[in-house]
Amino acid sequence: MSGVEEKGVPTAGNWPVDPQQDIPVAKDRIWVDGCFDFSHHGKLSIFSCCRSFFNEAHISFVGHAGAILQARRLGKALLVGIHSDEAILENKGPTVMTLKERVSAVDACRWSTLSVPYAPYVTSLPWISHYGCHYVVHGDDISSDSSGEDCYRYVKAAGRFLVVKRTPGISTTDLVGRMLLCTRLHFIKSLNGTLEGQEGFGTTEERRSTGQDMKQRIRDYATDETGLKPGAEVWSWSGSKSAMEDHITEEAGSHSKMVNGKRPRPGQRIIYVDGGFDLFSSGHIEFLRQVVNVEEMLSRKHGWYEHDAKKRRIEETGEDYGPAFVIAGVHDDEVINHWKGVNYPIMNIFERGLCVLQCRYINSVIFSAPFTPTKAYLSHLPYGTPNAVYHGPTSFMPLTYDPYTAPRDMGIFHEVDKHDFQNVNAGEIVQRIMRSRALYEERQRAKGEKAVGEEAVRRREMLEQEAKVLEEKALAVRS
Repeated sequence: MSGVEEKGVPTAGNWPVDPQQDIPVAKDRIWVDGCFDFSHHGKLSIFSCCRSFFNEAHISFVGHAGAILQARRLGKALLVGIHSDEAILENKGPTVMTLKERVSAVDACRWSTLSVPYAPYVTSLPWISHYGCHYVVHGDDISSDSSGEDCYRYVKAAGRFLVVKRTPGISTTDLVGRMLLCTRLHFIKSLNGTLEGQEGFGTTEERRSTGQDMKQRIRDYATDETGLKPGAEVWSWSGSKSAMEDHITEEAGSHSKMVNGKRPRPGQRIIYVDGGFDLFSSGHIEFLRQVVNVEEMLSRKHGWYEHDAKKRRIEETGEDYGPAFVIAGVHDDEVINHWKGVNYPIMNIFERGLCVLQCRYINSVIFSAPFTPTKAYLSHLPYGTPNAVYHGPTSFMPLTYDPYTAPRDMGIFHEVDKHDFQNVNAGEIVQRIMRSRALYEERQRAKGEKAVGEEAVRRREMLEQEAKVLEEKALAVRS
C-alpha cells in the first residue's frame, strides 16, 4: 500500500466544477468514480445503491447506469467523478468516447446529481473531502492503476471505502466482441416471452429465473431520481410483424403495462419520440435534452415558470414538475436488423430499454414500439394522442420512405436542430472501435483476454461496407 497521497490537488477557483471552496465532510455524502465509456446498464446500477444507503447522501461516481443506480440508493444526491481521456489512456487504454461525450452521459443519468470531470484515476482523499464526501463507493471488482496498485488504496486506508455488488450483465468487452465478431446471439425475439421464461437459453427453471431477474431490473431502472420511488412508467406494445417493421400496415395494436409509475400531471404536454437507441450515447442524449429544452422554452412563453403557476402545481399535486411528459418508443431487435442489417442492434432490446429508462429526460418507455408511428398507433397511446412527435436531425437507418408521414399530416411533427453530437450513433461507435482495434486489443491482452482475429475484423468491415452501399441506394430512392 502506498503511503503518500498523489499530488495535483486544485486550489480554490481551479476545481473542475463548483463548489470552489471546501464544504463540510459528512458520512451521508458519497463519492464514486470511473471512466464511463460508452454506456451500458451494468455499471449504471451501482449509482442507485449508493443513493439509498444513507438518508442524506451526495455521491460522486464515475461509471455506468447499473453502478450509478446502486450508489444512488445510498443517499439523496450523487456526485460522479469522471477520469480524463489522458488518465484513462495511461492507466487502462484508449477510450471510445471523449471526455465531453462521457460527461454528457453521466449528466443525463437520472440518479446522478453532479458530474465532476478530470477526477484523478487514483481516488484522492483531498478531492472527495473537497466535495464533502466521506465515503467512496465501488463495485466488488479490482481496479488498478498503471503500476498495478489499487486505485482505492488511500480511501481504503482511511476507512472511507464502501463496496457494492457489481450487477451481473453485459460488459464493455462483451459489446466490443459483438461488434467485431458480428454475432447475433444477443438478439431477443420476444421480450415478453423472455421475461416470462418462455424463450432464451438454459432449462425451463433457468429461463424463468432469468426472466424474473430481468423484470426486477426493469423495475429498478424505472425508479425516480432517488432510486427508491416509482418513476417512469413502462409499457410494451403488441402488433403484427408488418406493423412493427414498415408503413404498409396501420394498426393501433395493444399496450400492456409492465411497471406502474408517475403518469402525466395537469398541464403537461405529451411528447413522443422513438428509435433504436443502440449503444445509448451522447447523440441520443443531446437529442432528448433538446426536446425537453424546446418544450421548456415553449412553456415559458405561456407562464409555466411564473411564481403563481408553480405554487398552484405544488398545492394541487404536492410537488413541482416539468412541462413535458416524454414517452420513448424502443424498437425490437429484429425490426432494427431488418432496416440496418449486419448484426445491429449491438445491444438487445432489454439492454437498450434499460439505458433509455435511466435517462432523466424520459418519463415513460414503450418496449417493442412500431418502426412507423402511424395515426392509428399514435391515437391509441396509453396517454392519448401526443401533442408532439420529435425526431433528430440525422437518421441512422437506410430508409426508403419517411416513417413520420402520419405525425407530419397530423401537424404534430417537430425536428430538433443540429447539434455537436448528431453523428454519434451506434455506427460511429463501431467505426471508432474498428479504427483503434489494435490499441483496444492490446488493452484486452494486458487484461488477459483473448484478442479478436484479423479475419473477424475483415468480415465486420465487409458487412459495414455492404450496409453503407444499401444506405446510399436508399437515399437515392428517397431523393
